[in-house]
Parts: sequence; C-alpha cells; structure tokens
Amino acid sequence: MKPVIVVHGGAWAIPDTLAEASVAGVKAAALAGSVVLNRGGSALDAVEDAVRMMEDDPVFDAGHGAVLNTDGEVELDAIIMEGETLAAGAVSSVRNIANPVSLARAVMEKTDHVMLTGRGANLFAESIGVPTLPTDALVTEEERKEWEHRCKKYIVGVKELFNSQWGHDTVGAVALDSFGNVACATSTGGIRNKMVGRVGDSPVIGSGGYADNKTGAVSCTGHGESILKVTLARLILFHMDQGRTASEAANSSLQYMGERVQGCGGAIVVSPTGDWTATFTTERMAWAAVDENVLYYGLNPKEELKESLK
Repeated sequence: MKPVIVVHGGAWAIPDTLAEASVAGVKAAALAGSVVLNRGGSALDAVEDAVRMMEDDPVFDAGHGAVLNTDGEVELDAIIMEGETLAAGAVSSVRNIANPVSLARAVMEKTDHVMLTGRGANLFAESIGVPTLPTDALVTEEERKEWEHRCKKYIVGVKELFNSQWGHDTVGAVALDSFGNVACATSTGGIRNKMVGRVGDSPVIGSGGYADNKTGAVSCTGHGESILKVTLARLILFHMDQGRTASEAANSSLQYMGERVQGCGGAIVVSPTGDWTATFTTERMAWAAVDENVLYYGLNPKEELKESLK
C-alpha cells in the first residue's frame, strides 16, 4: 500500500499577511508526517507528528498559536483516532498543554475513556508527567494585542468572528500507512472570544474527525457549531461508503452543511485505497499532501500546486 498524508491549517478568511506562513507551515507538517510513513511508521504516528508540528507553529490556532476566550484564557481541544480498531482519544478545554493532540493519544492508550475535559484532562496530564506551561507561553504577543483591542467586550457572535479575517481555526491531518491503516488527528484553540467552556467540533468523534479502515479518515475545519450539527466527518464517510470518491463525498457534504445550517468549512480526506482530497467552502484553507514523492499544496479555491520530492 502506498502511504499518503494530507494536512490542513484551518479553513477561514486567511489574510494575506498570514498566507505565506500558513502554506509553509502545512508543507512542513506534511513532510514531517511523510517521513514517518516512508520509514514504515504508522498512520497514527504520522498524524500525531504532523499535528504536533502545527501546534508548535504560532501561525496556527492550536497549541502555541491558540486564541483567547472571553476571559482572555486559552482553552484547547484535540482528537486522535485510528481506523483499525476505532480506538480514539480526545481532550477539550485544556490549559497549559503545548501539544493537546499527544494528550488525546494518551487518553486513548492509557485510560478506559475516550474524552477528558477541563480540570480532569489537566489532572490526567499531570498524573502521566505531561509537562505544563504557563498560559502566557502559548499566547503570541499579536494575539494578546488583538484580543485587548477588539474582543474585550463580547459584542459580536461566533459567526461574525469566524467570517472575519481575525477568526483563526483548526489544524488537522489524515494518513494512510503502508499496512493499509488510516488515522486522523485534529487540534484547535477554538475561535477568538468564544465563551468560556465552549467546545466546538474538533474533539468530537464523527464531527471534527473520524477514522475507519473500511471507509477512510477525515479531519474537519470551519464553523464548529455547524460541523457539529451535521456530524461532518461521519457524513463524508457515509457518502464514501455509498461509492463516492473522496472529493465527491467532501464536496456534497460541505454543500449540504451550507444549505442546511448555513455553515462554511473544509475537510481533508483519505480513503483506504489512497484516494484523497482537500476541499473547502471558506475563502481560503492552507493544506498540503504527500503522495508518491510529490508534495501537493494550496491555499485558494481550486488551487493545486506541486513539487517533486525526488
């Protein structure tokens, strides 16, 4: 089986000032994941490494680039899932954790549960020796200034923030390894100025991500409340189970979400045969994929650029 990895850096109105850095970040993450796959590593390891790299990159709203809620605090969500056994782990509303995707994997592998939230997730992190950081260490100076300037008073809703050029979003990865296993991972700091305790789609199985060797793996991004209402990841895989290609399934599901709940978003998908897509209905989505020694990437609608890795 030829390995494939696809990553995204969030579907939203990415401003020109962040465009180049966003594309560079997803390309680096895809390459990091492909290194794991090419040495015979698992899809699960590949998506974790790719997402960790984006969590460490302050251009993205995850980990070190997380946005602030109405109280000026960081609350992080993440999920990871593998398609062979449907094992999954997720965390929500965690603080002081640089790489929530790895904490989600620990929930999957070291507990009898699927999701831990808030204080419980942080207590679990402490119990297994996951290092914590001061909250300020995860917040960029630009984010703090933006929050102080625009967001101190909660005067606009989530959709208005999301549709503006200052509403960041999620990161994610999907992969198929040489053993025929698929996996997904999604991580986010949510949307700027969200209510304290708000959890979007990212850590929710079937919404922010899903992986099943029988149908494929998906990581979603976009307006979280809309994605939750249509269980977007599972909807895409339902269409694939009906015989549609990855691209057809993602396009029809995103179109349905737009028509049914007026929500925009994006998705990356890989099938058990290596068919993949990166699709979105927002203004932009930074994405990249590595497939058979070719690095594919894009930012704008219908844009697909490529570089040979040989």
